[in-house]
Amino acid sequence: MLSGLVGLFLLFTVLGSFPIVPETKQAVVVQFGKPMRILNRYQPNEPIGGPGAGLSWRIPFIENIVWIDKRVLDVDMDRQQVLSTDQLRLEVDAFARYRIVDPLRMYIRARSEERVSDALRPILGSELRNELGKRPFSALLSPERQGVMENVRRGLDRVARQYGAEIIDVRIKKADLPDGTPLQSAYDRMRTARLQEARSIRAQGAKQAAIIRAEADAQAAKTYAASFGRDPEFYEFYRAMQSYTTTFIGDGGETPSPTTIILSPNNDYLKEFTGRGR
Repeated sequence: MLSGLVGLFLLFTVLGSFPIVPETKQAVVVQFGKPMRILNRYQPNEPIGGPGAGLSWRIPFIENIVWIDKRVLDVDMDRQQVLSTDQLRLEVDAFARYRIVDPLRMYIRARSEERVSDALRPILGSELRNELGKRPFSALLSPERQGVMENVRRGLDRVARQYGAEIIDVRIKKADLPDGTPLQSAYDRMRTARLQEARSIRAQGAKQAAIIRAEADAQAAKTYAASFGRDPEFYEFYRAMQSYTTTFIGDGGETPSPTTIILSPNNDYLKEFTGRGR
């Protein structure tokens, strides 16, 4: 019985002396609380699953292993209100993605990944409030939002470096106005701004149309004058056709009104119909 227990003890001792380091983990080997070495350390631009993973060793009962994830981790910010420069209170929900790049520093400063997340969470909220407080609400609806997030990422990264972490990205999941009067007021202002923009665009279009029409009329008048100088009979015929069109068909409306005219066949107005004008 005693020999069996001793055998089991030796077996567990041997198995514990040769830990297997997963590809997705890096480890700090600690001897009585003092870091001794790092296993499968993260290296930039090196894919996960490098030569550091696999079978390793440690001194049983003297050395312990603190496992640290090599993958990208998330930290969610608690939903909170932010005041923009146009005095709008926004309910913002954001998150950041980070990676432990210096496991030794992380162990010395925080001891565990959970403490790193706990330390970064309030800093993320503070950086976001400071950055959004410098801009109006409309900045979050424009390409300027990308620059805002980059500024927040850089500010948060300076703090994360103290814990051996690197901030990869910061994103806003939601940025809503509180329900009620503030939200409706924002919608009304946005609607008014868009209506003003639409009126401005229509006015510019009408101005350009008037300019184009005036230029076309001037060019047409120039052409008419030139044709009158070269062939007076053709010009007279053309003007007569225009007069007939206006008189008998109308001014170009969609539904021309019927016209009844009683004239003598010898009337000068109808001479182009009879060929007497040539």
